[in-house]
Amino acid sequence: MSNKTVSIKKSEEMVNSLEYARQLDNEDKLKCFRDRFLIPKVNGEDAIYFTSNSLGLQPKTTRSYIQEQLDVWADLGVEGHFEAKQPWTTYHEVFPEQLSKIVGCKPKEVVAMGQLSVNLHLLMVSFYQPTKQRFKIICEAKAFPSDQYAIDSQVKFHGFDPPEAIIEVVQRQGEQTIRNEDVIAAIEQHGDAVALVIIGGVNYYSGQVFDMKSITKAAHKVGAFAGFDLAHAAGNIELKLHDWNVDFACWCTYKYLSSSPGGVAGIFIHENHISNKELPRFAGWWGHDKANRFQMGKDFNPIPTADGWRYINGDGVWYSRV
Repeated sequence: MSNKTVSIKKSEEMVNSLEYARQLDNEDKLKCFRDRFLIPKVNGEDAIYFTSNSLGLQPKTTRSYIQEQLDVWADLGVEGHFEAKQPWTTYHEVFPEQLSKIVGCKPKEVVAMGQLSVNLHLLMVSFYQPTKQRFKIICEAKAFPSDQYAIDSQVKFHGFDPPEAIIEVVQRQGEQTIRNEDVIAAIEQHGDAVALVIIGGVNYYSGQVFDMKSITKAAHKVGAFAGFDLAHAAGNIELKLHDWNVDFACWCTYKYLSSSPGGVAGIFIHENHISNKELPRFAGWWGHDKANRFQMGKDFNPIPTADGWRYINGDGVWYSRV
């Protein structure tokens, strides 16, 4: 048990018993949080629920949030885009303050948008810029399939051969996780041929938490970008993306953020890049400067925050708040 748990009993010894476990539960300052959720029944009794990595328990406030927006729709119709108490067109602006605390960054560096795989591709457009000399991508072996497919297809799209361009760092024989020094060694070995290092912050298969700070530092040392898929990290472990100088990251919200399948995902882009209008990107209308967005001009002028990577408008965003 953790030191915090030990301190509850102070000098008394830990006891391996049901009574002792119940005592700790009763003394837990967070025990009241259970009452905020609806608990499924199994054989007439509350279930013991361990699947928040796929779909968490429903908060008791969910219905009121949904009903609030249905009422706006009923009362205002399409005018809800601009006339609602929280207008739908700017609804996504509710989230950066909240998301920044989850991934450890400044609000201007994060935006709620899209889905994980699409966002990963959009970010690789900006941060995978291969040349004849610098074209390799370093990733972990047995990355989540979405990452593998995205990396493979991006390499092919740029005209390179995946077996030559993709460097997978593997576990040593007989070991279950990848040593951090082996990731660093791979980056150093390939040096100025490395264009991008992209790792799953928490590996979905092994549960390994990678040292994102040291990996980012090593990538920058050889002149490469560093990005992370945080699908199994956001809401699960402490993150400090800004302080670690991570270039970019993306995540879904239906795992440890328990939003449900289809929940709107998120991206992080370090402030070192958000105002760089020369950085390649696949532009969309909702990433255009808000001051003159509705002038419908031809030339794209990106918002100088992570919002500049948004590619859709505000329609259909409100339901993601639940």
